[in-house]
Amino acid sequence: MAKSLWQPPRLRTAEENEEERRATWLELFYDLIFVAAIAEVSHYLNEHVSLAGFFGYVLLFVPIWWSWVGATFYATRFDTDDLGHRLLTLLQMIAIAVLAVNVHHGLGESSVGFALSYVTVRAILIVQYLVAGYHIPAARGLTTWYATGFSIAAAIWLVSAFLPLPWRFAVWLLAFIIDFGTPLTAGKLVAQIPPSFSHIPERLGLFTIIVLGEAVIAVVRGVAKLEWGASSAIVAVLGMIVAFSLWWIYFDSVDGSPLRAMGVGRMGIGLTWLYSHLPLAIGIAAAGVGVEHIIISSKTGIALPATQRWLICSAVAICLISLAAIHLITCTLGTTRRRKILAAYRVGSAAFIMVIAIAGGALSSIAVIGLVAVACAVQVVLALIATHHAQPEPSC
Repeated sequence: MAKSLWQPPRLRTAEENEEERRATWLELFYDLIFVAAIAEVSHYLNEHVSLAGFFGYVLLFVPIWWSWVGATFYATRFDTDDLGHRLLTLLQMIAIAVLAVNVHHGLGESSVGFALSYVTVRAILIVQYLVAGYHIPAARGLTTWYATGFSIAAAIWLVSAFLPLPWRFAVWLLAFIIDFGTPLTAGKLVAQIPPSFSHIPERLGLFTIIVLGEAVIAVVRGVAKLEWGASSAIVAVLGMIVAFSLWWIYFDSVDGSPLRAMGVGRMGIGLTWLYSHLPLAIGIAAAGVGVEHIIISSKTGIALPATQRWLICSAVAICLISLAAIHLITCTLGTTRRRKILAAYRVGSAAFIMVIAIAGGALSSIAVIGLVAVACAVQVVLALIATHHAQPEPSC
């Protein structure tokens, strides 16, 4: 079906069929560029397995994730899928591709290109919000708030391109605070025009699938670098168990009930749910890199190097703590007490895994990944037990 050249933005969340909203083909195609971006930032971590390297990986990961969130939350409210929107989406995809190209040296010689490409992504989003506010008076308060906050953050990113290292990165952190704080301080405006309660959980689930896919690719890549053997095969299988367990305990409970809190102005709950997906994505992708390194180390027959042990343990622990936060506020998982129990399971397992990181200096690669896999698999079993016959809490 031919698309009209241009349609004014409309308020999608006010439509009667909003409950039937699903990801569009354009959104799914848009996600593909983030497959490349996640692959590049994971490759950066793969070559910088250290504490400093991990912090650098996080610093590069956040703009990628926030770019995706920005486009997704705009689309859930105002997407028209006309020719104009498609062309702006194409421009965003090109800017994200440039962002991905600059990731490899994004904290060094390519940091200017990284910053400018991110500014371009945000500038397109700001224009979209201004146009939406112009055509939809009911949404003008929200769109103006978002456009203002995001513009300030984008301007700071632009200024950072002219600053020397490492001051450039300090300015990035300031911009992040403004970017993330803009939705947090939009309380009543978001309550008037909340995001789609069906569309956003699906979209975040799809992004989680992207990072899980990168983790699986990392496992395959690790095995492909070696001659096939029993040790590498065992580590690969255990790595897949970790990924599958994380998939299970996330997607068995993925739900937009915390997001509904935004509809009554309780931004803290809704944004805690949303922002918890950031460390979850960071942890999943990092865990894939960790498994890849463990597969290679499994051929040496000696204790797993400390940097690699800390990487896999910290990454999986971050995932479990993020899931604890998500499950604690997901009302469909049952009563407050039941959700606290589930969260305690996740935190307890994360603590056990960190003990391995601290005290597992003599453990082999198979022993480390084996214990991590068991800790994750136990979460699946406990989740099945805890959620059996669970009923949503009416107060939610």
